[in-house]
Amino acid sequence: EARAVLARAEAAERLLDELAGLKRGSVRLFASQTIAAYWLPPRMAAFAQSHPGIELHLSIGNTHQVIEAVLAGQAELGLIEGAEDAPRLERTRIAADRLIVVAAPGHPLADRDRELAASDLKALDWALREAGSGTRSEFEAALPRGLAASDLKTALVLPSNEAILTAVAASAGDGGGLVTAISELAARPLIEAGRLVRLPLELPERPFYRLRHRERGASRAAEAFTAAL
Repeated sequence: EARAVLARAEAAERLLDELAGLKRGSVRLFASQTIAAYWLPPRMAAFAQSHPGIELHLSIGNTHQVIEAVLAGQAELGLIEGAEDAPRLERTRIAADRLIVVAAPGHPLADRDRELAASDLKALDWALREAGSGTRSEFEAALPRGLAASDLKTALVLPSNEAILTAVAASAGDGGGLVTAISELAARPLIEAGRLVRLPLELPERPFYRLRHRERGASRAAEAFTAAL
């Protein structure tokens, strides 16, 4: 495995060297919200510095929208969280994140040490992303055996990580409050600021994938950006 990783790194370095002389071009990207807001921007900035003549155009949506955009040719490259089934797309793992469950500091379970049980999850008031988002589908797939998504009390469904986090952070009071399952990358700033706390529920790691259509050739600009990820 270590040799394979080294070989891939060396191949990427060779490709970057070959493409270093690329002066002009553009790449249409479509990324899911967590990747677009927290993981992708520094990589886009670094690429822009090393390839100033290549324009990067980024659209943002949920995982389902990203897949549809790449299938329809509206984006050359897609970036999603989680393993969605799309046989016509080439999928390559590029990074990983983890879902965590968070609440406001005043939540009754904020000081809980013991792992949350299925009965706890059923009793909580959830704020969740919309159907079709990678965050929502990954969380529902990770629920304990015997607990279905329909068993949860879903109080709010919101279309962005920022809206979810703001609602949860503002919900404490009267002995209750909302909880959510969300990207650790997205929640970290509010946890560090003391506006959210992590609840004790271990959820699996979720990979980030780059998507490309199997039947369409990639532009040299897209190849250069892919090698830089």
